[in-house]
Amino acid sequence: MARKNLLDGLMNARNEAEASARKAAGAPAPADRPAASPPRRQTGAIGAVSQSLAELRTRALVEVPTDMIDDAGLKDRFDPDPEGIAQLMESLREYGQQVPVMLRHSPSHEGRYEIVYGRRRVQALRQLGMPVRAMVRELDDRELIVAQGQENSVRKDLSFIEKATFALKMIEGCFERKVVCEALNINKSELSRLEGVAKAIPESVIKAIGSAPSVGRARWITLSKRIGDRPVDQIVALASGDTSDARFKAVFDALASEQSSEPKVKKIITKNGVLLAEAQRRGGKPVMTLHDDSFADWLRENMARLHEEFSCKDGE
Repeated sequence: MARKNLLDGLMNARNEAEASARKAAGAPAPADRPAASPPRRQTGAIGAVSQSLAELRTRALVEVPTDMIDDAGLKDRFDPDPEGIAQLMESLREYGQQVPVMLRHSPSHEGRYEIVYGRRRVQALRQLGMPVRAMVRELDDRELIVAQGQENSVRKDLSFIEKATFALKMIEGCFERKVVCEALNINKSELSRLEGVAKAIPESVIKAIGSAPSVGRARWITLSKRIGDRPVDQIVALASGDTSDARFKAVFDALASEQSSEPKVKKIITKNGVLLAEAQRRGGKPVMTLHDDSFADWLRENMARLHEEFSCKDGE
């Protein structure tokens, strides 16, 4: 075994060094004696390895000053949530940091760290002037985002649209769908639904609305259908309100009223499946658009007679 050979080499080198020192000092060589059982306390290279492992176990969690921590990964929250941060600060002040965050060593700045997950805790501890208790892992960029996604999958306070946007960012970051599903602890069908909603609604509209924590998938899908081909800047202008839920409702209701005010078109189809005409009401009056020119000419010539037949049928 490579590790055993390395330790044997270290012990042999130490014995040879001691023999050379005795020879140089004129000291007699030690008498041969039967091998004794090894002592309980290990010394030398083996003892050093054991001591190092013990130190690593005690250093599984480290304290890092907040000014040495930078952000990293994908943005998974839309709203700053000052009230939530204030509540978290109060809890940390009273009980201390019970749950560690995860950091990695910065790949570009020696001696600095980057957040894998636990951004709100780092933000709260930074405002309190307290160090961060953290697990430090060696992760590349892809491993960092997968770890962030796995942590997101067990969080109860991340809204549907935040999860959908995070999933889409992973897909656009060239992560395999299998990896995205494993990272978010979802199946392929759920991933398709998340991706579909995130793609259907313009990013600027999502940012204008915010996380909307009380809004689930069904209403976001309905909103995407109501948006249709409308200009994005007009929809963004509808997002007014003090909270993200209120802004969602403002956009949702405004687009619903626009839909209800639009004239409904009735298509008239022949038995052969050919579109004959389209009928609707505009300004309270009926409007019909004919798609068969010859029938339109015939109808114009026979309109009065047809009306007479209609009147006689109704007894007028």
